[in-house]
Parts: sequence; C-alpha cells; structure tokens
Amino acid sequence: MKLYFAANTRAIRIAWLFEELGMDYEIVPFKLGDKSMREPDYLAVNPNGRVPTIVDGDVTIHESGAIVEYVLARYGNGRLIPAQESPEFAEYLQWLHYAEGMIMPQINVIMVETVFLPPERRNETNVKRATKLLNNMLKAVDAALEGKEYLAGKFSGADIMCGQAVIVSDRLGADLSDKLNLKPYIDRLKARPAFQKAASL
Repeated sequence: MKLYFAANTRAIRIAWLFEELGMDYEIVPFKLGDKSMREPDYLAVNPNGRVPTIVDGDVTIHESGAIVEYVLARYGNGRLIPAQESPEFAEYLQWLHYAEGMIMPQINVIMVETVFLPPERRNETNVKRATKLLNNMLKAVDAALEGKEYLAGKFSGADIMCGQAVIVSDRLGADLSDKLNLKPYIDRLKARPAFQKAASL
C-alpha cells in the first residue's frame, strides 16, 4: 500500500488508520504546498494535486473518507467499524461523513483566509462567518459524545475522520469552552500510539 502524504493534512487520517490496523505501507512524502504536487507525474495519480492518495495495486483513491471506507472494508476484518446490524452502525456512518460535510469546509475557509492568502486579499467577514459555523458544527459532536468516549461507542473509523477534524479545529483556536466533552475526547485521541506515530511522520 502506497500513501502519498504531507504532514498537517488530511493524510494524517490515513497513516493513523494504517497504524491502528497494524498495516504495512509505504510513504511518498510531500510538504504542504509542494509544487511537485502540481506536476504531471503526480497529477496522473491525483488530478487535484492534493493528499492523501493511496495506491493499492490497481486501485487508486484520493478522498480521505473513501480511503477509510475502502481500507476498512478490504483490510479491516471487522475492526474499527460497528456491525451493520448494530445500533451504532448508523452513528458510525453519520460521524464518518460529518467531518468532510460539516467541519472541514469551515476549516478550509479559515485556513485560506488566515494562512494561504496574502494579507491584502484576506476577508475578515469570511473568517468570522466560518468561525461561527465551525463552533456550531462542533456543538453537535460535543453532544454526541455525552456519556461516551467515542462517537460510535468504541473507537472506530468515525473517530479517525471526525476526531482529526476536531483536533484541527482546536489547533485553529475554536472555542471549546462550552463544549465540555471535546477536550477530553481530543486528549484520548492524541494519547493513542497510532495517532502519535501518524502525527510524527
């Protein structure tokens, strides 16, 4: 399994997943914003010129949620995913997709407006709106964690997807003061050896 990877990107999710499963994988490293990601060789692998991308034999996937689902379906052997007949399965699907559908769009706006754009092109209105929306999206995660350690009961792929988005939200300064379940959740995730390994790549 080959993983095209850059630190501080969604690619951490995939390295984290591989580490949780104890899988062997090969890292093809980039740096965030690396111009070589826009060159023809890599665009032939991922037409968006982004990470993560995995190559597994004849299979190439370049969307983190799809990669998590694919890897768990093919190599998970029932790990990190609730049984389909269990009441936790619907919660698992909800939070697996919530990260990209609800949290990351706000993070993307904040990152573009505060990091990637030069100061003269930044729009404070966009930042304020995205920050407000991000805090609202995190409230739902906080509520889902009431009385439990992980989003679908036991640790699962949903925590890799959504948990990583929550960790990034915290790093960007999201207001967690009224979300009392999120800080302990972040601490639990960061304490996992597999996360620590992925975050150190």
